[in-house]
Amino acid sequence: MKKVKKTYRYALASAMYLTLLSVLVASLSYLFFYKSMGIITIIVFGIILFAVSFFIIQYRAEHFIYQRIKKLYEDISILDVNDLKKDDVSTDVESLTKTVQEYVEDKKEEIANLTERDSFRRDFLGNVAHELKTPLFTVQGYILTLLEGAGEDEIIREKYLERASKGVERLTSIVKDLDMIAKLETEGLKMNIETFNILELIQNVFDLFEMKAKKRRITLRYDRMYEFPLLVRGDVERIEQVLINLVVNSIKYGKVGGFTTVSVESYNQNKYIIKIADNGEGIKQEHIPRLFERFYRVDQSRSREQGGSGLGLSIVKHIIEAHNETILLKSKFGEGSEFSFTLEKAK
Repeated sequence: MKKVKKTYRYALASAMYLTLLSVLVASLSYLFFYKSMGIITIIVFGIILFAVSFFIIQYRAEHFIYQRIKKLYEDISILDVNDLKKDDVSTDVESLTKTVQEYVEDKKEEIANLTERDSFRRDFLGNVAHELKTPLFTVQGYILTLLEGAGEDEIIREKYLERASKGVERLTSIVKDLDMIAKLETEGLKMNIETFNILELIQNVFDLFEMKAKKRRITLRYDRMYEFPLLVRGDVERIEQVLINLVVNSIKYGKVGGFTTVSVESYNQNKYIIKIADNGEGIKQEHIPRLFERFYRVDQSRSREQGGSGLGLSIVKHIIEAHNETILLKSKFGEGSEFSFTLEKAK
């Protein structure tokens, strides 16, 4: 009922303005042009009256709609009245609807992004709490057992202290990786770019994890014999960290008795691509888009058994992107995975 009354008020005011205008024009015509008024004069006055009436109605309609929409912007908290421009409001309902619709779509997208960020934040905090809780409770449990008297037995004491030490190592690893992630996302990485032989760096990583690979009977190998050094540009320490994370992952999740193969190929005129492939269990397609997220694990229980902070691949992605390079992943469930990243060729 309220809307009808407002419409009536608008129509009444517009009718009053036009009536007053018509009376004024008729009065002036009668006083000054009555005797000499011909058909041409009447037509001219008609055109003038039509034009003036059109502009009055148009202005009144735009003003009426603008006031109504402005009230909506003031009443709805998510809308900012400063975003409303009077020039955008017209009696063209289709155009007006489109403008409002576009604004609503923008706000919807903004709300969706904020909701996604909030969900990610809650997941991240939950994951951090869970990752820290497991080793903390482990360490606490062994120490309390020792304090309650188990420490008197030398064999039990040594075994429990060793297990508690492993829990502390895992806590240290998680905290260090969290600290690195925080620095990567806030300060960025300060890169020490230099020229180095990528093959030599790969061999260093192979030597470092040779024993770990042997325990699972996994062969660390190159795809072919390389006769000459392959020189690249990058931060040696950071790229070594990338290779360590990717090689260790391939050992953890590779097939027992399988292999980890590293290859270096020409990607284009200016870049090499370094590939780390295994013939392990592979990754299902639904997991691949989220694999570089912090703490994301394909298999929660098995991943924790294997150790690690759950931040390795996220750190790898940050380091490669800090080099302005690309990291890629191809995987087929049951057949294996291939992680690869590009590096600039040394000139």
